[in-house]
Amino acid sequence: MVEKFSVPELAALRNELLDSGLDSRGAAELLQMFLAGRGYGVSPEAARDAISTVEGSGCAIDVIQRELNRIAMVQ
Repeated sequence: MVEKFSVPELAALRNELLDSGLDSRGAAELLQMFLAGRGYGVSPEAARDAISTVEGSGCAIDVIQRELNRIAMVQ
C-alpha cells in the first residue's frame, strides 16, 4: 500500500491531537481539516469513526496512517 501522508505530517497531526485538548468531535473536525488541506475529502461520520480508533490506540502513528488512508477520498 502506498502511504498518502509522510511521517512528519502524521507526527505533527498526532501532536496536535494530543496537545489540543479537543473532544472527539473537535478531533474529528481536525482530521477533516488535515485531509482537506491535502486535497482529500472525508465524511463527518468516517472522521468520527476514525478518531475513535485513533484515540483507542493512544494516537499511534501507524494507526493514524491506516485510518487516514482508509477514509481519505480524492476530491
